[in-house]
Amino acid sequence: MDALLQDLIDEHRNDKSRNSMIDHLLSLQESQPEYYTDAIIRGLILVMILAGTDTSAVTMEWTMSLLVNHPEVLKKARAELDIQVGQECLVDEPDLSKLNYLQAIISETFRLFPAAPLLIPHMASNDCTIGGFDVPRDTILLVNAWAIHRNPQVWNDPTSFKPERFEGGEAEGHKLMPFGMGRRSCPGVGLAQRVVGLGLASLIQCFEWERVSEKAIDLTEGKGLTMPKLKPLEAMCKARVIMNKIL
Repeated sequence: MDALLQDLIDEHRNDKSRNSMIDHLLSLQESQPEYYTDAIIRGLILVMILAGTDTSAVTMEWTMSLLVNHPEVLKKARAELDIQVGQECLVDEPDLSKLNYLQAIISETFRLFPAAPLLIPHMASNDCTIGGFDVPRDTILLVNAWAIHRNPQVWNDPTSFKPERFEGGEAEGHKLMPFGMGRRSCPGVGLAQRVVGLGLASLIQCFEWERVSEKAIDLTEGKGLTMPKLKPLEAMCKARVIMNKIL
């Protein structure tokens, strides 16, 4: 793994036209070589890969679980894909900006089942007051995004799966914080939204999905920092026409 990561670093170091998180780390290495050694950069990249892989997979499983429990939402998402992309070619990243309802589904999944329900620990840099409580400097703070996303004082009908609340870029979006907020928010937010969006769009475009029985999918949460499902998703799928073309 170290060799692969080093090759990736060297590739970016030799291509000055790129603009990514790795390039940002390399620019820091140029200004502070004593702190940002290749070993440190490899470690940071590995953390980003591992964190992004697990949380994206968990989010996609929750999303598909919600969709098979709400076939009318799944049908609407499929219709949007058929209109915006069609059945002649596989959905690609540039298509995601046209799939507004799909993005609303993902946002609603982030709200109900944030992959990091307690976000990343923060530390107060100065004495402050949060929710009426005095918080001394250097106190470690955990933000319960799961509870905020389900607070009836913040959200209308908070426990229901309603992607429509995010359609058209409505004001609900500013209360959503699965990646944190402000300067200390997750740097992988853009990548996560593209990976989850493209993966989910491909699954909906290429397959028909149904529950294995009439019984609704269990949405009980399991144990873990990234909140996996207690019971892994089991669903039936049937290939759509596009699979005959892309294969």
